[in-house]
Amino acid sequence: MDLGLKGKVAMVAGASRGLGYAVARALAAEGAIVSMASRNADAINAAAAKIGADSGSPTLACAMDVKSAASIQAWFDATTAEFGGVDLLFVNAGGPPAGTALSFDDAAWQGAFELLVLSAVRMVRLAVPSMKQRGGGAIVVSTSCAVKEPIPNLALSNVVRSSVSALSKTLANELAADNIRVNHLLPGRIETDRVRELDTIRAKAAGISADEVKASYAKVIPLGRYGAPEEFGSAAVFLFSDAARYITGASLQVDGGLTKSVM
Repeated sequence: MDLGLKGKVAMVAGASRGLGYAVARALAAEGAIVSMASRNADAINAAAAKIGADSGSPTLACAMDVKSAASIQAWFDATTAEFGGVDLLFVNAGGPPAGTALSFDDAAWQGAFELLVLSAVRMVRLAVPSMKQRGGGAIVVSTSCAVKEPIPNLALSNVVRSSVSALSKTLANELAADNIRVNHLLPGRIETDRVRELDTIRAKAAGISADEVKASYAKVIPLGRYGAPEEFGSAAVFLFSDAARYITGASLQVDGGLTKSVM
C-alpha cells in the first residue's frame, strides 16, 4: 500500500532516541523527508545520519530545546529554508520528574507546563501556516496512557499531559476546515530509556530489581510484554498517512491493552 508519504516534509521533535527516533525512522522508510530535533546536538546529528543512510531519504538534524520558543523557531526556520515548508508534525517532549502531586513546588509545575503544553502550542503555531499554504497536513501529538488512567508517582505527567490531550482535540476541531488532521497517540509500556528509568525508580522504592518491575507490568498487559519503539512508530505513520485521511481528533492507545478504560 502506498501511504502517500513520499516527499512529504515531516518535523519530528525529541527524535534522537526513543519514541521520536522510531517515528522519524518509520517516516523516512516511507519516503518522507524528515527534520529531526532534540536537545543534544551530537545525538541528533548521529540519529539523522543513521536514518538518512539506512532509508536514503533526506534528513536534517537540529539541536532544539522544547522549553525555548526561540529554539523551536530556529528549528522551524531551518526546516523551511532547507525543504520549503512543512506537511507533517510530530509533537513530542520528554517526561517531567516523577513524584506525588504535593511533592512539587510552583516552579516544578510551571516547568512541566512549559515542557509539555507550551512546547506543543509553539510547534503547532509555527507549522500550521505552512501546512495551510501547502493545502493541508497532519499533526500527531504524543502523550501517555496516563491521560486515561493516572500512573502512581507521575503526578506532573498525569496532570499536564492531560492538558496536551485536550489541546490535541481542540486543534482537531479548529483545523479540520483547513484540511489539517490532528490525532493523539497514547503510548503505554514501550521499551525506551524513559520507561527503563521509571522502572528503575520503582524498583529502588520497592527494594526489588528493575527486571522484577518489568515482569510485574508484563503480567497485567494483555499482550504480555512491553511494546517495541518500532510498533509505536508504525502507529504514528498510519495516522500521518493517506490511509488515515478520514481520521482526526482520535486518541489511539499503543499499549498492548494495558489501559482498562472503555473509552
